[in-house]
Amino acid sequence: MSGSNETWISARSGALGGEIRVPGDKSISHRAVMFAALADGMSTIRGFLEGEDTRATARAFEAMGVQIEQPSASERVVHGVGLHGLNAPAAAIDCGNAGTGMRLLTGILAGQAFDTTLTGDESLSRRPMRRVIEPLTRMGARIDAQDGGLPPLRVHGGRALAGIDYALPVASAQVKSALLLAGLYAKGETTVREPHPTRDYTERMLAAFGWPVAFSAGEARVSGGSQLRATAVVVPADFSSAAFFLVAASIVPGSDLLVREVGINPRRTGLLDALKRMGADITLERPRELGGEAVADLRVRHAKLRGIDVPVALVPDMIDEFPILFVAAAAAEGTTRVTGAAELRVKESDRIAVMARGLRTLGIAIEETPDGAVVEGGRFSGGDVGSAGDHRCAMSFAVAGLIADGDVRIGDCANVATSFPGFVELANGCGFRLK
Repeated sequence: MSGSNETWISARSGALGGEIRVPGDKSISHRAVMFAALADGMSTIRGFLEGEDTRATARAFEAMGVQIEQPSASERVVHGVGLHGLNAPAAAIDCGNAGTGMRLLTGILAGQAFDTTLTGDESLSRRPMRRVIEPLTRMGARIDAQDGGLPPLRVHGGRALAGIDYALPVASAQVKSALLLAGLYAKGETTVREPHPTRDYTERMLAAFGWPVAFSAGEARVSGGSQLRATAVVVPADFSSAAFFLVAASIVPGSDLLVREVGINPRRTGLLDALKRMGADITLERPRELGGEAVADLRVRHAKLRGIDVPVALVPDMIDEFPILFVAAAAAEGTTRVTGAAELRVKESDRIAVMARGLRTLGIAIEETPDGAVVEGGRFSGGDVGSAGDHRCAMSFAVAGLIADGDVRIGDCANVATSFPGFVELANGCGFRLK
């Protein structure tokens, strides 16, 4: 089942049920390893995402002398070396496909005494890094990139960094985080202001590791000169991964499914609001806090969905969930309109085009617009669809197959392992018919 041409076949299923826990949050897993490595003392991480991207981040710190043990799957014990305890790696650090890993590492490495080169795979090598290089350069960093600000990046060590007050031209949690991490090494205060609020994982985790940080929606501030203290981190289950099951159980008659320990950071759960507006029956059970992050068990039962105009205000907080929202819209009664989501054109694939093409093949009327789509609810027929190597599109089509009149064959599914290792097994365990 490996290789880029991996094909899935999804067939009509009976009711979904039981209890599942989807893998840990990718964004939080990256940050947990980074903070634990830079902390004083030994930290434990539970719920770590065993994906290609997050493992690449762990390997990066091992290459710089940090000892990381793996007592069992999705567990890590990290022997932190302190803020200034990293050593020069023997070779370039390979970030794989991880844009988060590369951008955040750039902020950390700008404050080191040694030079480092960061490389990535073919896809990462096409992702622009200028928006993180430019503000770090203002702080005193020196970073060489290829033409157009593309990787590989050479981050020069031994530079004295100074805090800046920076307004991000485009909201980005990754760029904000890189600047805050460089700010740990800078003299004075670093302030980052955003045009609209993004995920605040870095700020919450800094606080959990004992670093003084001030943050509110759209602004974060740190000063250099403190230290990170080792702690125990529990990574919540990834909301983006849970989303496929929330929609699946909503559209398959008779379903009643519990998804445990899901992160419900409000900057991530726009889809929850959208589904509820469509009439979904989703309840939050046992809301609580794990490692500074809000989590809850999500109970989802089958419900008749109806089309809505998705509020533009929800778009930034559900940008990763649009492929599966399109499936919910196609299964709903009436018309769903999405606007203000032009960013979907430049994700791992052009997600609007890939989903529109596939849903049309399955008999759904969908009209693409430059920044969204208009979806008419209908019945899914079977058919052959392509995922363009995009993990989220592949899993979305797998959900569509559960209520289709014929088998749905999905091409190019190997990349699902980057964000959701074990998806097929977990899905079949709660009632999918996927092979």
